[in-house]
Amino acid sequence: MQIEPQFGYTFDEVSAITDVALKNGFSTIWFSDHFMLDKESTDRILLDPWLLMTALTQHNSKVHVGSMVFCQSYRNPALTAKMAATLDVLSKGRLKFGIGAGWKEIEYNAYGYPFPSAKTRIQQMNETIQIIRGIWTNERFTFQGEHYQVGDVIAYPKPVQTPMPIWVGAQNGKEFMLRATAKYGDGINIAWMSTPTELEERFSRLAKLCKKYNRDTSEIKKSLGLWTRLFSSEDEMNAAIKESATTRNVPLDEYRERIGKALWGTADSMRARLKAFEEIGVEHFIFMFPHGQEIDHVKAMGKSVINKF
Repeated sequence: MQIEPQFGYTFDEVSAITDVALKNGFSTIWFSDHFMLDKESTDRILLDPWLLMTALTQHNSKVHVGSMVFCQSYRNPALTAKMAATLDVLSKGRLKFGIGAGWKEIEYNAYGYPFPSAKTRIQQMNETIQIIRGIWTNERFTFQGEHYQVGDVIAYPKPVQTPMPIWVGAQNGKEFMLRATAKYGDGINIAWMSTPTELEERFSRLAKLCKKYNRDTSEIKKSLGLWTRLFSSEDEMNAAIKESATTRNVPLDEYRERIGKALWGTADSMRARLKAFEEIGVEHFIFMFPHGQEIDHVKAMGKSVINKF
């Protein structure tokens, strides 16, 4: 499941959610990488995801943690490689490493990071992946790119996982991100709303790019993130859709279409939807539940969906 620290969580809340999740068939808690929710969020606790994941793995000896995704812009690539290797060692191989190009301009501006074009940020991510993998797998590593340079880096210890897969977060499955995955990634995550038909088309484009770059598409792990909300009946879901559309001031038909691409539904409809995604190659699902309702949803999902899937 996914936790967004930017929504506001204490460590005790994250720990409690984790304990319940592990008891209900979940394996990994994924975290986003953000510094602030918006300009008005002065009342929200926002714990650093690196430190939060580290603390969680020391508090809980079974949970796997993941970044969906670390923003390549926020830390020097060599530093990111060092931090990830350290966390993998401290957790005894329980880190899943995801990287993204970065998108939240408000954070860049507030924290003093340059915010170049999307194309440039993706190019930077491509170089970041090469640097991180090079540092993890070589005694010494040098890289001279257009955006990043490192010279004769020595970084020990190496990750426990050999190799440690690098997941690329390609939220909308656009061409530049699919190309980056085909050239440099070990896995791809697409989130947070997709129909099976849309996802199959993205995987098809990824396969063509893999062929272009002499990659076997089966080498790339496929993950799907979904906004998730479980209901006891269709009537309950329809009422929630109407309420949410009104609250967000979105036309009902438009909001209903949007929800049709999320994982909202009864247990039976959820299992059918997940099966359809599995049949087109999804190996790992990441569920994001309504903030503040995680424990109730985790228990219900575990009982009626995950343990019967």
